[in-house]
Amino acid sequence: MSELVPGGNLPLPGGALTLRVPGPFDVSALITGESGKVGGDADFVFYNQPDAPGVRLRGDTLTVEPHLLRAGAQRVTLTVTAAEPGTPLGRLPAATLHVTDRLGRTVARFAPPRPQTETLLLLSEIYRRGTGWKLRAIGQGYADGLAGLARDFGVDVVEDQQPSPGFRATIPAQRTAASPARPSTAALPDPDGLLGLVNSARARAGRPPVAPDGRLISAALAHATAVADAGRLAAEGPDGVSVHQRISATGFAYVTVGEHLVSGPRTPAEFVDYCLRTEDARRTLLDPTFTHAGLAHARGPRDGDTYWTALWARPLTPAELTRTRAEVVDLTNRERTRAGLRPLAADPQLATAAQAYSTDMAARDFYSHTSPEGTQPWDRAAAAGSRRRTIGENIACGQRSAAEVVEGWMNSPGHRANILKPDFTHIGTGFAGGGRAGTYWTQLFGA
Repeated sequence: MSELVPGGNLPLPGGALTLRVPGPFDVSALITGESGKVGGDADFVFYNQPDAPGVRLRGDTLTVEPHLLRAGAQRVTLTVTAAEPGTPLGRLPAATLHVTDRLGRTVARFAPPRPQTETLLLLSEIYRRGTGWKLRAIGQGYADGLAGLARDFGVDVVEDQQPSPGFRATIPAQRTAASPARPSTAALPDPDGLLGLVNSARARAGRPPVAPDGRLISAALAHATAVADAGRLAAEGPDGVSVHQRISATGFAYVTVGEHLVSGPRTPAEFVDYCLRTEDARRTLLDPTFTHAGLAHARGPRDGDTYWTALWARPLTPAELTRTRAEVVDLTNRERTRAGLRPLAADPQLATAAQAYSTDMAARDFYSHTSPEGTQPWDRAAAAGSRRRTIGENIACGQRSAAEVVEGWMNSPGHRANILKPDFTHIGTGFAGGGRAGTYWTQLFGA
């Protein structure tokens, strides 16, 4: 596996390649020829137009099959913008690229220098070299976002979504509520009346309603179908994919998530009634933290049972990420104050390293203080620019809130010792949703 730096390149294996950028981003791709310009609408792949010959976008993952590209294609350039339109990339986690081959083996990883005010990043490109193809790491930001993209690639940006005569490629300047890839809540059907029953129960309990989200519905239906086909309830389907990984695959980034996996109830009313009668299930269904939901069910072909998957989430925004990470620091310092210790000061370098590691664990589905490449906490802190002489790390996965994760650490002797170590003076925290466990948390301590 190659760890690339800006300008670095490497030959690519044959066959399909998968390029994934986990996090609160929109991934796009531009297909260009010798001129370096797009040839038309079909050469721009983004959330509203996710397919082109040889290129397919699903959520945060781009699949490229070079031999299937249109005639004359010389390169495929991957770009990222914030999923929240207009957000500077410097406010978000690092946009780290993970490249795998057709067998799922890691080919390369690229973590570019962190942007500041830029709103669009050219992350990498796959380009033809002789009879083969290579990958180049770029990491070039555009402070003027889509306007800069238009200037360099011949993409015309308009405010509406109607093509104008003479435009070479037309894309919306900003996402609208009616975008097919981001359906408006009013446009989503509720044929079984399930969401209506849920929101009635929430209203009776004084809770705000949840809105349907097409991505969560898609993930819920995929999971319900998988477990129904297997005839067995599980958080991980027979295909080896967890319910949280199905959510991430749709491109829905969350700060907190919950799920109901239930078999037996035959109707939506029976399902909701079951949830309200069961303590843990009731708590999730009525949780005021959740703002969006995806509800689905499937009939088992072998046993005839109905399998339900209900997904509840709160979307990850820059503000939510900042709040969550700050809450971990605050709760940690409360524990230190209670023990008569000085609070820890926030450290930007430690925070960068902690956030990158949480994101990496979620993206590559591992959980360890040692990364797949063998790096240790002090290696990651130093790579982020930290000069702290002593480094400690706490990690956790699966917890649904800052309070829950800090409580778990305090109930574990080793983690508690790090939090209450008198020598530590600084802290950085990280959070990411996704992976098999659903959430990944990191604390880096320094002295």
